[in-house]
Amino acid sequence: MINHIKYQNQQLKAKMGTGKIIVAGIGPGSESDITPAVLSAIRQSDVIVGYKYYFRFIEKIIHPGAICIDSGMKREKTRAEEAYNYAAEGKVVTVISSGDAGIYGMAPLIYEMQREKGSNIPIEVLPGISAFQKAASLLGAPVGHDFCVLSLSDLMTPWELIEKRIKAAAMADFITAIYNPKSEGRYWQLYRLIELFLQERDPQTPVGFVRQAGREEQEVTITTLADFDPEQVDMFTVILIGNSQTYRFDNKMITPRGYYGEIKMGKAETGIGQDIMIRSFRTIEKELKNRDIPLDKKWALLHAIHTTADFDMENILRIDDNAVASLYDRLNSGAVRTIITDVTMAASGIRKGALQRMGLEVKCYLQDEKTVALATEKGITRTQAGIRIAVGEHPDALFVFGNAPTALMELCDLIRKGKATPAGIIAAPVGFVHVQESKHMVKPFTSIPKLIVEGRKGGSNLAATLVNSILCYNDAINLKPGRDV
Repeated sequence: MINHIKYQNQQLKAKMGTGKIIVAGIGPGSESDITPAVLSAIRQSDVIVGYKYYFRFIEKIIHPGAICIDSGMKREKTRAEEAYNYAAEGKVVTVISSGDAGIYGMAPLIYEMQREKGSNIPIEVLPGISAFQKAASLLGAPVGHDFCVLSLSDLMTPWELIEKRIKAAAMADFITAIYNPKSEGRYWQLYRLIELFLQERDPQTPVGFVRQAGREEQEVTITTLADFDPEQVDMFTVILIGNSQTYRFDNKMITPRGYYGEIKMGKAETGIGQDIMIRSFRTIEKELKNRDIPLDKKWALLHAIHTTADFDMENILRIDDNAVASLYDRLNSGAVRTIITDVTMAASGIRKGALQRMGLEVKCYLQDEKTVALATEKGITRTQAGIRIAVGEHPDALFVFGNAPTALMELCDLIRKGKATPAGIIAAPVGFVHVQESKHMVKPFTSIPKLIVEGRKGGSNLAATLVNSILCYNDAINLKPGRDV
């Protein structure tokens, strides 16, 4: 008996027709970009509901007997109500959205209304090609890695929340697609977005934007974050901002699938170590209390903080004016060929690739037989003795101290006696006895370029990284450290 009633109900539904709502994305605007599933749904629908502008893209597909319900902008809820009314009458209704119906489209609203009404009308969502996907294909291959999509429209989302999302996208190095960048009454938000991105991204980051993607009026433009002009876009434009790996090639935007080992513009991409170092330096620079300092001082400071993770370096790293730049010039030109360190650990931290590239030699006399003999004979420390012998052989070297204050004091004494004429001094001994005094002793030599770590802090690793900052100073202009890592 129960089965008989169930059969009768099924027959009644078949006779009356079963209502259904299909939510379909019709793509960005070209019939060739509409999926076969969506084409089939539109052709077989009793009712088509949508924003009136979109009907121009599907008018050739709609069968003559179909009812078309069109309305203006901001009438989404009205369109959803119409869809439910016709579906309740047993009609198959297709609600159209441009692009993909689930991305800033009608699909969420249709489901929300089903919940609100307690309706059991079947819903089917058919995906479409989103405007950012179409724009990306026209720009080349900009969405090759993690990406996000943001809308700058604050009609349904508070601007404070939109701004948080912009900052997060910029900081996380997402490729970022921008919908609704401007309208007649909304113009400043895009300027603010660019301002926020420039705080996190290289000004030369590629930016592409496409107006009327897939339509007759289509316009494609590629520029950079620094040169991007918000006045060139309107509400029909989709913008794509590349990530730190995105580059231009043959007037296209390309984003590699991975961060490492890719080929960029015919040159080998940075390695893992250098890439991490580059991103670390950018992070450190953003967190500096004072970013408005000369480039060569900033370059050495960034190296010091990167090595120590100590932002107190801003307060205690004292660098003579033009010291880093002038020392780089002398080492790179061959005027100075030797770097002397107080201990072997400082020597080992200086990058071998940079030394080979510039034809430099690093020497430490701590283990030299002559040093041991002199220390025993004179009753002085081996580091003192090592500096005394080093000055005898290389009086005009770059002298680097990362451990022994007595060695630095020895050099100061030899300078005063006219026996040493250092090209420069890096004074970073560490400890509690004579450390601060040794650093004060070197300050009066105003004609010698100096990098001094004030107070008790220092160390061989810090001394070495300050040398490395000098050896790669020509990379400072692009803030691209770690070439020899």
